[in-house]
Amino acid sequence: MVARSFQVHHNDSTYGVDYDTGDGLEVFKIQIFSLTSIPPDEQKLIGVDENRVLSDDSDLVAISEKLRLVSINEEQQEKSTAENDELLKSDEELARMLQAEEEALLFQQYAVPEDNGKFEGRVGPYVSQVLMYEDLQRQEAARKTVPIEELEEKALVSLAKEGNSTPSKNEQDHAFLLQLLFWFKQSFRWVNAPPCDGCGKETVFHGMADALPSEIRYGASRVEIYRCNFCPIGSRFPRYNDPLKLVETRRGRCGEWANCFTLYCRAFGYESRLILDFTDHVWTECFSQSLGRWMHLDPCEGVYDKPLLYESGWNKKLNYVIGIAKDGVCDVTKRYTRKWHEVISRRNIITEPALSAVLANVTKDCRRGFTSQVLSVLEDRDEKERQELESSLHSTDNASTSLPGRRSGDKEWRKSRLECGSDESCSLSGSSCPVRACVDKHVTEIHNAFLPILSHFVKEKYPKSRAVEVLETLKGILVDLKKSPFKTRRATINSVSQSLVHQLLPSFTELLNALSMSGKADADGRFDISLAGNAVKTSLALPVALDALDDTINNLNICDNFVEDSLCLPLLKLNRIHSGSVLASGEEIPFGIAMSAFDGLRTSKWEEPNGARGCWIKYKVSDNLMHELVAYEIMSANDAPERDPMDWVVEGSNDGESSWHLLDKQTSQIFDSRFQRKTFKISCQGFLSNVFRFRFLTVRDVLSTSRLQLGSIDLYSRSS
Repeated sequence: MVARSFQVHHNDSTYGVDYDTGDGLEVFKIQIFSLTSIPPDEQKLIGVDENRVLSDDSDLVAISEKLRLVSINEEQQEKSTAENDELLKSDEELARMLQAEEEALLFQQYAVPEDNGKFEGRVGPYVSQVLMYEDLQRQEAARKTVPIEELEEKALVSLAKEGNSTPSKNEQDHAFLLQLLFWFKQSFRWVNAPPCDGCGKETVFHGMADALPSEIRYGASRVEIYRCNFCPIGSRFPRYNDPLKLVETRRGRCGEWANCFTLYCRAFGYESRLILDFTDHVWTECFSQSLGRWMHLDPCEGVYDKPLLYESGWNKKLNYVIGIAKDGVCDVTKRYTRKWHEVISRRNIITEPALSAVLANVTKDCRRGFTSQVLSVLEDRDEKERQELESSLHSTDNASTSLPGRRSGDKEWRKSRLECGSDESCSLSGSSCPVRACVDKHVTEIHNAFLPILSHFVKEKYPKSRAVEVLETLKGILVDLKKSPFKTRRATINSVSQSLVHQLLPSFTELLNALSMSGKADADGRFDISLAGNAVKTSLALPVALDALDDTINNLNICDNFVEDSLCLPLLKLNRIHSGSVLASGEEIPFGIAMSAFDGLRTSKWEEPNGARGCWIKYKVSDNLMHELVAYEIMSANDAPERDPMDWVVEGSNDGESSWHLLDKQTSQIFDSRFQRKTFKISCQGFLSNVFRFRFLTVRDVLSTSRLQLGSIDLYSRSS
């Protein structure tokens, strides 16, 4: 027995309890009953430090000395009261909003002047603008600049990572559109002040100038002049409106970004709109056949399907948001607000009935000459969208998703526009994330495939330098394969490597199988490697194999004695647990999601925006199979060493997460380099778990960041 002193807090009182832990939880509850009069079967004890409920299996020796007592009856009563209060509050809030909306509409009738063409004059030029996107020459020029096959591959891989290996045409189109957005974000350049045309150094704004004929040709009615502080040349920055020119220059601010990106969307056949925000922003909407609705895409921010970004993230005071397409215009403001009663009070250019009439007339002109069948389809879609916009007005926001302030543009410029928002970290993050399935069986297969290769080296007594040379040759072959077109991927082994490959082919077969590839010698003695299965599986696996090769070469180089006994962790990574599901305390969307911790790739990472002072990630084994964890590895991410985990504990559970068993604890861990892997052996033997939890307690520099990030976590079980 272990004598311990606990501090049990209940309501406004704290009770000191001295207890011999070997007597069990039930006796402990009886002792608390004598102090609080709460029956044992109505007690819920929570460890303050761990924030977890104590169960019969809880280790009373290891738990926090500070406990919180909650009466189950009191908790249920409080929950019921809170739910009723929330419902009452929601009803009152809705009534208040409807009343404010009615008052704003009534005020608008008297305060807003009659329509004098001002609104139509604001929208009209954009109606002409979007017709440029239908020009076949412009579309072809845009398509020629896009690495189409690369984006197709990325789209299919992204679907495969979600477990969708046989996507429909609509799903593929949707995924390709997102990859097009991400590519555009990386390939187009934001201009605060252009670099000097003479010396390339920084410039400062010096005023406006008349456009030259060559600039007017591409719609540049405004030209900004910038002075260089180092040479007399300076720079001109024409604000081109013709997307054909923007495809060439690939630079600008939000107007140029949205203008050019919408052309790209039309070039690949997506039904698209240019979205004009009267409070000075422009973006794109595309109709997603996969979602069955219009989807928001902001190329400047690289954000999609987050229409509340501007109101909730940027703190914009919206008034009019108008969608402009080749077949009509639409007031889509309601998609971008949950404060319609406030927005409508700022709509002071035109009354609502007059606005509807103007938009209807412009749309009628746009659709002049359309067949009755096409008109019927468009009108049906218009009505569905109208209903969707109305229903979305009073929907509940997802409070778990944090929308960032503006990220594009100079920081001082963003501040001057009051668009920085409240999120200083400028990220799209989730304070809670969904359970995500790990599609990573191929990672385990690739690690296992190194066993016959390394075993062959040991059996044939290869010196370490020779083994490294062979692996470097293999890496070169895989690099060539990765560079080849993904649908017809193949590589031919050159004469220098042929004898080597023939000699080692039996040991390489398992790796080729893991890559869905096969090797074959032709009549001339050349050795060809080509696809033997699903091309997407190969695309998914090749980057993993290359990272694994780099890691194996590194571990082999630092191996003191390359013999059979060295064929274990960290050199050889057998019995890696895979195909489970993951849940985390938070994640970065879309490039730092929790699933990325288990995908075997250096290019991805899990990032917890609020994890610097504590966060967690849980891995649940597939089919609830029990595993004895014997080791795990953690890899540092690509950047920001201050975000590296430093202190953590690893726990396992086998009872539905009612209790957790401590498996490992680490403190003051420092990752010396990026993509550095550290291997940790489990000293606690014999405990079987089907859920593993990492509780990260602090990062390397908690004073300089709010974030935690890591490149990967790999779990290894005892062989059966």
